[in-house]
Amino acid sequence: MPKITKYPRLRAKVYKGRAGQVYVYYVYDMRSEGKQDIRLGKDYESAIAQWDELHNNRQRIVGRLEEAFKRWEEQELPKYESAETRKGYAKNLRAIRPVFGQMAWDEVTLPALRQYLDLRSAKTQGNREMALLRVIWGKALLWGMTRLPWPATGIRGWKNRESARTFAVTDDLFRAVYAQADQVLRDCMDIASATGLRITDVRNLRMPQDGYITHKTSKTKKAVRYPVADSPTLSGIVRRREAMRAYSPMLLCTSTGRAVSMSMLRSRWEEARDKAALLAEQAGDEELGQRIRAMFLRDMRSLAADLAADVDEASKLLLHSSKTVTEKHYRTKAQTVKPVR
Repeated sequence: MPKITKYPRLRAKVYKGRAGQVYVYYVYDMRSEGKQDIRLGKDYESAIAQWDELHNNRQRIVGRLEEAFKRWEEQELPKYESAETRKGYAKNLRAIRPVFGQMAWDEVTLPALRQYLDLRSAKTQGNREMALLRVIWGKALLWGMTRLPWPATGIRGWKNRESARTFAVTDDLFRAVYAQADQVLRDCMDIASATGLRITDVRNLRMPQDGYITHKTSKTKKAVRYPVADSPTLSGIVRRREAMRAYSPMLLCTSTGRAVSMSMLRSRWEEARDKAALLAEQAGDEELGQRIRAMFLRDMRSLAADLAADVDEASKLLLHSSKTVTEKHYRTKAQTVKPVR
C-alpha cells in the first residue's frame, strides 16, 4: 500500500557538497508522466505554494507578473485616497492583467511593450496602462520578485505620441447647452466655470460657513476656500439653495435635497447637449452642432481658466503647482502681446 502523504508528488532531494555541507531542494515528481521533475526551489514554504498551484491545477503566479499584480492590488491600491484614482488604476490593471499576468519577468521585453501599444485601439489609454505597469514593476523590485530593470529604462519615445486636448468653450456653446439644461445641471455648470473645480469636487462642495465655501480637492488634497460675496454666480446659487429649505449639506443638490451623483449629471449633460446640437443643426448651423457634440461637462474647467485675467490667475484658480500645466491643457485664450513697433 503506497504511503499516504499530505503533499503527493512533492519530493525533497538532498545532496552533499565536497566539504560535507548538505543541500536540500524540492521538486514536483513528473516521472509518472515521463517528464522531467519540476524544480520548486530550496525554500519550503515557496515550494508548498508552487506545489499547490501545480497539483490542484491552480493558475501559477509565483515568478510571474500576476504575483506582483495581486500583491499591488491588495496592498497598494487601497492606499490611494482618491476614489477616482483607485477606479482608474483598477481599470488599467484589468486591461494589462490578461496580457502580462502569466508572463515571467524575462518575457516582458521592450518589443513586447511596444507590441501591446501597437495593438491597443485606445492609444492614450494604452500609455496610462504602461505607466501603471511600470509602477508595479518598481514595487516588484522592492519586494524581491524580480531583479530585472524596467525594460524601457532610458528609452525615449517608445510610447504612443499624445497631444493635449484643447477645447475652447465659447459663449455660444455655453448658452446653447445651458438653455436646454435643468436647474441641477445649470448649477453644476455655473459652479464649475466659477471655481475651476473638477466635477467630482463640484458634487462634494458643502454649503458655505461664515461666508466662505471651503473644500479639500479629491485629487490633490489641496485646501481651498471661496468668498461667496465676491462671486455673483455663487451668491445667486447659495441664496436659491437657502430658499429651498432642503436639508442637505451639499451646495449642489436636487430640489428635494437629494445628493447629485455622477450618473445623474452625465445623463442630464448628454440629454441637454444632444438637444442643443439638434436645434443648431435644424437651424442649418452644422458646424455649431458638431462643436456642441464635441464638448464635455469637464470642459467647464477650461472655461474657468479662460475667464481668468491671465495665466497666473488661471493657474491659481485651477490649483496647479505649475502654470505650464494650465497653459498646455486648459488655457485656450490667446495671449495678448504688445507690438514692438
